[in-house]
Amino acid sequence: METEHGGRTGADAATEAFVAHRNLLFTVAYELLGSAADAEDVLQETWLRWSGVDLAEVRDRRAYLVRITTRQALTRLRTLGRRKESYVGPWLPEPLLTAPDVAEDVELADSLSMAMLLVLETLAPTERAVFVLREVFAVEYEEIAEAVGKSQAAVRQIAHRARAHVAARRPRSAAEPSRHTSEPGE
Repeated sequence: METEHGGRTGADAATEAFVAHRNLLFTVAYELLGSAADAEDVLQETWLRWSGVDLAEVRDRRAYLVRITTRQALTRLRTLGRRKESYVGPWLPEPLLTAPDVAEDVELADSLSMAMLLVLETLAPTERAVFVLREVFAVEYEEIAEAVGKSQAAVRQIAHRARAHVAARRPRSAAEPSRHTSEPGE
């Protein structure tokens, strides 16, 4: 849609920016939540917030969209955490569908394995967000600090702590089969 001066309307520019970064936003939400349905819900919430933003005030649209998505995902993660307290089974991330219409999303979201998602589940929501944004997407500390509402120093400390937690939970080597078998009489 063109204005009388030949430029795009604000709504068109907002839509164009959102569509341009949608796969990244979906992947951020999925990596934090482990659920395609929850990631799509977060994208809807992100779009609603984004559509009300004055684009003239936004310096970096990608960073702003990642910040909105991260905050929405953190809110949902905290809400889901409260719901899971009553669930007694193990948490497992939802598998992604591989239909052609979601093939690009699957390709991006497939960067973490099921095991890594299980490890990420052990992190606190903010640690998880910082770890995913820094380690998976190589987002700068300044941008992460804005996304999670913390200082850069705090984000660096959270990232360090999250890396240590993830490293502590990764299997270091395969156990020897002989150690798993017990001797008769033990």
